[in-house]
Amino acid sequence: MGGADSQDWTRVIRNCAVASCAGSTPYGLIPQGAVAVAGARIAWAGAERDLPAHIPAGVEVTDARGALLTPGFIDCHTHLVWAGSRHREFEQRLQGASYEEIARAGGGIVSTVAATRAANEDELLALALPRALRLAAEGVTCLEIKSGYGLDRDHELKMLRVARRIGERLPVTIRTTLLAAHAVPPEFQGRSDAYIECICNEILPAAAAARLADAVDAFCENIGFTAAQVERVFARARALGFAVKLHAEQLSNQHGAALAARFEALSADHLEYADEEGIRAMALAGTVAVLLPAAFYFLRETKLPPLELLRRYRVPVAIASDLNPGSAPIASLLLNLNMACTLFRLTAEEALLGVTRHAAAALGLAAERGTIEAGKRADLVMWDASHPAELAAQYGMARPTLILKDGA
Repeated sequence: MGGADSQDWTRVIRNCAVASCAGSTPYGLIPQGAVAVAGARIAWAGAERDLPAHIPAGVEVTDARGALLTPGFIDCHTHLVWAGSRHREFEQRLQGASYEEIARAGGGIVSTVAATRAANEDELLALALPRALRLAAEGVTCLEIKSGYGLDRDHELKMLRVARRIGERLPVTIRTTLLAAHAVPPEFQGRSDAYIECICNEILPAAAAARLADAVDAFCENIGFTAAQVERVFARARALGFAVKLHAEQLSNQHGAALAARFEALSADHLEYADEEGIRAMALAGTVAVLLPAAFYFLRETKLPPLELLRRYRVPVAIASDLNPGSAPIASLLLNLNMACTLFRLTAEEALLGVTRHAAAALGLAAERGTIEAGKRADLVMWDASHPAELAAQYGMARPTLILKDGA
């Protein structure tokens, strides 16, 4: 994988089990491998025996002693910036209330909106940084952060600015997604079409002018927005140059997966109620399926995502934490790896690809991140494990011993 010219190398990690997540072999595994880094990028990866006999002086050499090396993890769906707590809703669900019932009674997303609007940027940053650090401590080197708890121009942009500031404070690449079409705000209750007009004519242009968002998302659901309303948002977003993503088929089949595919969305996320037509459309469009085990678990959902359809149509499957205060307050991508296998019946390899190669594609970053290949960013994690299956099979036991972000 790449040439072995060592003149520009700055670091070598040798004697490791390299799960490159590239190629066609399971895990892209090189059992006795090595990786060389030149500055911020991977310069070479291959078998230990193919390393040059002489490594130039000044190159930092790490003997991994057989440890596992993977690409940096990518959490491609989070709502990491928020204020307030929704622990009372947890108690309500334990007493039998559904997510939909709580939302219709004024809880859910709208309750977080009030707390988030009341917080200033510094307060939101102070709340969000520890959450991001928990993910980073598990080897997450890139994560997406959505807005969606502001639901007007100023507060949505406030959330996106906080997300950008997290990337300035921590060694983590941040991708921001504008999710103004998350719920109908209180001031627009009963006037959802008017709010869609506000998103299209005010919020989207403001985000574009400020260059604060990398993509636009929406919640297509019976307690969110109709497919026709989402289509208006997506048409405007694409006209402004945004990539799009979609919360689709989480609680019911609104044909959101097919809608996402029609707009060549980077991803359609959740998908518990997706049908074959939607999955087929995603396959043709190259749209990644993002599965969110923590939300499935936390809401005690019983409808499984259509994994066999996703496999049959060869739709790339990513896994993400969906970290949020209401339906997935779980700041662990490793736990989601385990749940993806135990709840959704993914293989351990599918789960690992879901937080590396396919997660990168879900953010439009496949050319830069997600695999250990020459030319890609040197986001690498060494684990106190010897085989990649351990990461999904033994939650809480395998931990990072070395994390490189852009080679540092």
